[in-house]
Amino acid sequence: MYLDRSKITVKGKTYHRVLLRQSFRQEGKVKHRTIANLSACSEAEIQAMALAFKHKKDLAALQSSPSPLHLRQGLSFGAVWVLHQLAQGTGLVAALGSDRQGTLALWQVLARALDQGSRLSAVRLAGSHAACDILRLESFNEDQLYPNLAWLAENQVAIEQRLFKQLHPTGCPELFLYDVTSSYLEGDHNALAAWGYNRDGKPGKKQIVIGLLCDGQGRPLSIEVFAGNTGDPKTVGAQIRKAVERFGGQAVTFVGDRGMIKGPQIKELGQEHFHYITAISKPQIEALLAQKVFAMELFDQELSEVASLPDKVRYILRRNPQRAAEMAGCRQSKRIVLEQLVETQNARLHQKPKTQVKAALKAVRARAAQLKLDRWWSVQAKARHLVVTVDEAVLSEVRKLDGCYVIKTDLLADWATAQVVHDRYKDLTLVEQNFRTSKTVELELRPIHVRRENSTRAHVLVVMLAHRLIRELQHAWAGENLTVAEGLKQLSSLCVTEVLVNGTVKDQLLPEPRAQIKKLLELLKIELPKKLHYTGRIVPTKKHLKQSRITRCK
Repeated sequence: MYLDRSKITVKGKTYHRVLLRQSFRQEGKVKHRTIANLSACSEAEIQAMALAFKHKKDLAALQSSPSPLHLRQGLSFGAVWVLHQLAQGTGLVAALGSDRQGTLALWQVLARALDQGSRLSAVRLAGSHAACDILRLESFNEDQLYPNLAWLAENQVAIEQRLFKQLHPTGCPELFLYDVTSSYLEGDHNALAAWGYNRDGKPGKKQIVIGLLCDGQGRPLSIEVFAGNTGDPKTVGAQIRKAVERFGGQAVTFVGDRGMIKGPQIKELGQEHFHYITAISKPQIEALLAQKVFAMELFDQELSEVASLPDKVRYILRRNPQRAAEMAGCRQSKRIVLEQLVETQNARLHQKPKTQVKAALKAVRARAAQLKLDRWWSVQAKARHLVVTVDEAVLSEVRKLDGCYVIKTDLLADWATAQVVHDRYKDLTLVEQNFRTSKTVELELRPIHVRRENSTRAHVLVVMLAHRLIRELQHAWAGENLTVAEGLKQLSSLCVTEVLVNGTVKDQLLPEPRAQIKKLLELLKIELPKKLHYTGRIVPTKKHLKQSRITRCK
């Protein structure tokens, strides 16, 4: 005798059927007989009958005490299950492999998506989530995750190659987007830490440089970590070699930000018959204006194009009126700050005779230099009064390029129109969005809790792999009024229900999720299992909280 469960969907509505059936043999053939239709029974009643059938050979254990059966809340299940399903669908599970090291690496990726922290925090997270049951993972601790980072670094090329084939099974894309960022470090002992151009606005902090290579849709293909003093152009060569040797690129186009693709990089791209799209800096624009390569009148809201035949390049020109207004407003706000400072200094000079005029002048001029207005704004002293002078001619010269930018490419007009070139350059915002996701709320690349070079590279790789899962969640939940972090928090509230018989866990069931969680699952097209295999594995940490921290909390 057994329970026969099935469901059918008709016109978008799902119907569940539960039958109590009996199997028997007749004339050597197995046949089935329906005893009763239990579809009207509650889920709890059906689960109770299923439990009874499961232990029908050990009913004494169920009857040995007044209350042998007990239900209790188990580990968090929903978020890990969803992320694991996404990892399977995106090819991440296959790329990492099914052995222990690959599964440990997968947990590091899932843990980064769930809660950003160190290897120790990843172990603590596994203690409250059903990581071992879902990933079929043996117990582990933080000491085993650091060697796993070394394994990740050693296998990064193979992992990225498998993921590339998953995204581009027919071959190499025609266009790559590439950009770099930096991430500051709290300590001085990281092997790649060095002083460099700090994009995070953290003076006095060493950093690392990170280069991200994406396809034309902004999907990350490869990530690489450089020493913190590496200039942006010096990172491009490695990406060109990567596109040729690993991804089989031929006659592809590299899109890079201004100042990244310069003469040596253009030459290296040409040697591989690659093309480029980039932008030029303001001094370069001024130099080309002086050489009359193009005229100031060409800068307009509509695109203009100039071909430089000797250089075999095309320049796409545009003035962004919104950006021009922003720059003018910023300049005006800085000017107001300086004028207020002058008024403050003048009041002090008049009220306090011992105040030195030279000191007041020095303070104002230093502030003007800091705000980068000293080219057209100046201050002089007349007796004990500071007087502001504005050089209108220089100011007009400064204003003329507000909102102006020039895109440079060697693509022929027959291959790509000016609008196409412009739009492909603007696609670099997709890489910037990837950096924002990886460095801020969703994934929090910082702080970097490792020191060795391999560990640092692997940590950044883990963040990139977790970003692939976050992108899937962002796209699926785009129409919902919640962030990815809020959605994962809701899924984390879905826990298994442990079925205990005489104090021993015999089974793990999943309760029906509430409506909002159901909707999140439907948007992802992910179904929950009826129950979860119970392993009973515990994930302990070797390191415990410091006694001083516990004492402070009392």
